[in-house]
Amino acid sequence: MASLSRALFLLSLLALTATISSAHNITEILSAFPDYSQYNSFLTQTRLADEINTRQTITILVLNNAAISALAAKHPLSVVKNALSLHVLLDYYDPTKLHQISKGSTLSTTLYQTTGNAPGNLGFVNITDLQGGKVGFGSAAPGSKLDSSYTKSVKQIPYNISILEINAPIIAPGILTAPAPSASDVNITALLEKAGAKTFASLIISSGVIKTYQSAAEKGLTIFAPNDEAFKAKGVPDLSKLTNAEVVSILQFHAVAGYTPIGTLKTSKSPISTLATNGAGKFDLTTTTAGDQVTLHTGVDSSRVADTVLDATPLAIFTIDNVLLPLELFGKSPSPAPGLVPSAAPSPAPVLAPSPASVEGPSPLTASPPAPPSETPEGAPSEAPSAESENSTSGNGAGHVASPALLMTVLVTVCATVISSVVLS
Repeated sequence: MASLSRALFLLSLLALTATISSAHNITEILSAFPDYSQYNSFLTQTRLADEINTRQTITILVLNNAAISALAAKHPLSVVKNALSLHVLLDYYDPTKLHQISKGSTLSTTLYQTTGNAPGNLGFVNITDLQGGKVGFGSAAPGSKLDSSYTKSVKQIPYNISILEINAPIIAPGILTAPAPSASDVNITALLEKAGAKTFASLIISSGVIKTYQSAAEKGLTIFAPNDEAFKAKGVPDLSKLTNAEVVSILQFHAVAGYTPIGTLKTSKSPISTLATNGAGKFDLTTTTAGDQVTLHTGVDSSRVADTVLDATPLAIFTIDNVLLPLELFGKSPSPAPGLVPSAAPSPAPVLAPSPASVEGPSPLTASPPAPPSETPEGAPSEAPSAESENSTSGNGAGHVASPALLMTVLVTVCATVISSVVLS
């Protein structure tokens, strides 16, 4: 009996691990619903889909094609992105939970709040269980009305992702009138200098690379700018001893053609081509993610993506902690890079027996921030009739994938443990 109990416990642990390692793909899920094809398209264009896919617990308030077309027709893509990010709640709400809100009303944090562009309560959504079984949604900004209401459930994967349809967009004050300058109007060097990357800004001006950046910006550009301290770090080559072509290659290596916000960087699995890329596998970057932290790798060194300077479709600018050194210039040459020549050749290091490598599991996704406390709006009932969850599923539905490598590793470990436990008992 003791052996059976241990086996059951370990198998339960395996099931829990499988659940934690699962993920969702909002694009794939919505592709099964033609009524939301326009909404799905805008999630892809704005790269919000990538950010949604990195979140472990989330609710998407979708609009049908007619409603989203009316919203997007009069506004640029950067404004549409802000508006849609207000429809992504960092919590799980299904139809049942909507009708069981404590005190009848609550505020929920949205993706818009995480952008840093939402002062006060502009990044929160008010959810209120109204009389007659209706649920209203509106901006949490003072004086805002509940202009949107719950229509129906689209799909749930408890308690990972929930998709609910609402009848009208949620509009926060000023979100549609915020200035949205074109990429050509953005002063890239001024933004870099203000963000503490004056050295990098000076280099792209003196080398002429700023013109390359500006010409690429209209179609989409992502810049990774080392901060000023990065150029003072040990091991950074003396740029004055490099040829102009090499300096240009390094600076182009710090930019990517295309809009690549942080959510896209988190989900990137393939090598990323840079402006310096001149062939397959040349001057590429790769990324790794631990929680909300993204690290860029060159094959020679790596750097943490530190801060977002600008995220306005189609332009993204980030600061990074280290200068990115391309493998093509600093990794394959038999002699050290200019400015890094040692005074004497080092003696060969003795070959040591390898120590056991430590194995780390994947970092869990950062939990969504809790919604701030709120007061019950006048007239909001404390109880309301519950609603059925249409199209709800708890299995592996469309867009719900798991990590096979991780599950196989856990399965082998569990099986070995179970066998050993049974034999020893």
